[in-house]
Amino acid sequence: MRHRRIIVTHYGGPEALQVIEEECPEPKHGEVRVNVLAAGVSLPDLMMREGIHPETPPLPFTSGWDLVGVVDQLGEGVSELEPGQVVAALPICGAYAEFVCLPHRELVPVPSGLDPAEAVSLVLNYITAYQMLYHSAKVRTGQRVLIHGAAGGVGSALLQLGRLAGLELYGTCSSRGVSAVSGLGGIPIDYQHQDFVTEIHRLTGHGVDVVFDGIGGTHIWRSRKALRPGGMVVAYGLTGSLRGGRLASGRSGGRHRFRAIIIFGLYIAGGWLFPGRRRVVPYSIQWLKRLKPSWFRQDLITLFDLLQQQKIKPLIAQRFPIAEARQAQELLGKGGVTGKIVLIHNES
Repeated sequence: MRHRRIIVTHYGGPEALQVIEEECPEPKHGEVRVNVLAAGVSLPDLMMREGIHPETPPLPFTSGWDLVGVVDQLGEGVSELEPGQVVAALPICGAYAEFVCLPHRELVPVPSGLDPAEAVSLVLNYITAYQMLYHSAKVRTGQRVLIHGAAGGVGSALLQLGRLAGLELYGTCSSRGVSAVSGLGGIPIDYQHQDFVTEIHRLTGHGVDVVFDGIGGTHIWRSRKALRPGGMVVAYGLTGSLRGGRLASGRSGGRHRFRAIIIFGLYIAGGWLFPGRRRVVPYSIQWLKRLKPSWFRQDLITLFDLLQQQKIKPLIAQRFPIAEARQAQELLGKGGVTGKIVLIHNES
């Protein structure tokens, strides 16, 4: 049996993505072959394509951090799962494929009846939001938080989960995202026409308790200025390294996994060393999953339960068939996307 998958042939722009057809992979001992129903398209995918994400693998590789699919074949030694069962996983690489083999311990059962595109939105975006709220910031009802990129995949997840937690929500967004942020219970700040530090102090007086910053670099320092004394920036991304979905420096073509992370570390250290009692705390979904795998599983089960109860509703920006992965990444790179872009593998 043959299948299609997307490979990154060189570090660079969307043209680096190619569709190939090959024999389906066979599961090894302890693995499960999954027929992928939905795979998320995320900014870390773009950063890995450009060669600058810390998790960037050697070439050629298949992109895709998160997936939902159906168990297709069990490898030897696997008895906990059954063919036909719907599962979710965070493989970091490999989800842009029709079939993928993964260790059975990485798979989390998905409740029946959920939309695969909505379910896959929980695996990366909502887990990131949930763990930052409850494990990193340890938020309490009534606290004020600022969310950067509030109309995006993680941002909209933070808004929905933050409203459930009883937080006072502020969110930066483009003019296109204002209605989405308002609709999710946040007070929008149009970063294209307003200075968010000035606006936050005008609206709150002393600043917010927590800022969620996925942009990185010097932006972390700006976020710190929006905090009240004793507040916290949760820094979780390096998307400021991109401009229009491409490497901001314009120097594509290499694998520079640690350049941005070193700068990221310097800003985090500065948050502790400089006066003002305003901390910068890093968050990494993959490292927390490696250190506390039980948290990832339990948090995802909690989120599936919230989705079943219709207490959360992921925003799906657009669905693309797998063969249009390049177009999907181009759309994400242009910016202003509300919610999550998803590759749907059973469409052509």
